[in-house]
Amino acid sequence: MEEALLPLAMTSDSRPFNQQLPEPPDPRCVLEPQDNPELAPALVCALCCCFGIIYCCFGYRCFKAVMFLSGLLSGALVIFLLCHKERVLETQLSLEVSAGIALGIGLLCGLVTMLVRSVGLFLTGLLLGLTLGAGALLGTEPIYQPPSAWVPAGGLVGLALLGALLTLRWPRPFTILGTALLGAAVLVACADYFLEGLALGSRLGQRLQALPALPPLCWYSWVLLGTWPALGALGALAQWKLMDEEHGGHANVVLSHQRRHLQLLRIRQQEAKWHRTSPGVGLCEGSYRRQLPPNARSPADSLAPSYLQSLRERQLGPGNQATAPHTILDLDSDCGSTVPLTTPSSSAQT
Repeated sequence: MEEALLPLAMTSDSRPFNQQLPEPPDPRCVLEPQDNPELAPALVCALCCCFGIIYCCFGYRCFKAVMFLSGLLSGALVIFLLCHKERVLETQLSLEVSAGIALGIGLLCGLVTMLVRSVGLFLTGLLLGLTLGAGALLGTEPIYQPPSAWVPAGGLVGLALLGALLTLRWPRPFTILGTALLGAAVLVACADYFLEGLALGSRLGQRLQALPALPPLCWYSWVLLGTWPALGALGALAQWKLMDEEHGGHANVVLSHQRRHLQLLRIRQQEAKWHRTSPGVGLCEGSYRRQLPPNARSPADSLAPSYLQSLRERQLGPGNQATAPHTILDLDSDCGSTVPLTTPSSSAQT
């Protein structure tokens, strides 16, 4: 039985109709990095990459520096957009003047957020909520289309206020989470600029405007979007690890200081016990002499040596005087120098 030949169909495509060849790729989704990027945006992206690494891995460790950078960048960005896009005093400001005004006000905002801790925490919570809202707005594109621009705007404001309140209530965990996610978002945005020219940023603006019938994102855009939570989780773990090591070292220093203090207390207690020993016990041992104050001396401490010698002779008796010609008596109560009361010739004459 002969095989039936399939008829050929004439189409505009140069490929045969019956051959099952793959469709040509979408020209929009061909990954082509920028060959010659502009110098100024490239330098800004490289600087933002450094800031993103600091935020992601050392956000809580460098708390003051991070608060200053957050206030500086946030204030400068908002003021620059207002001055550059809007007319100020019925005049359109140039790019240089807008940048100068934004830099000055940004420095003031950075100092406020660095010196006032509650303001810095509030700003960190706001940025955390805005970052989470932006990620959710991009991630839910295939399944949800906002009916109005007020819906995404209201969601971003609500998440920002919620993040600010939670950060003020629990500063440490939400500061770590906020700085890690914000640093990861900055790194993803810089990679998006070098790979596809801020396609994710432009799509975020379109989602905020609630534009209908948007083309789907390319596969590498979804890969970049998926690396954001992964980088955030790694940054949060790194910050927790650094914080545990810092607290462990601080605890060791505190324990060493406490041990040193306890040793000093024990030495002082031993010295106090040594000085509080009873009189008459170990007064003349070694070179230590216990000195009594002058008002504590009794009249018996200043008796004449002759009277003491007579008392000594009565105790020893006349027969024992020859055996002890050099009788030594202590003349004072503080164990001072001892001198012979009599000489051998005088004792023999008596």
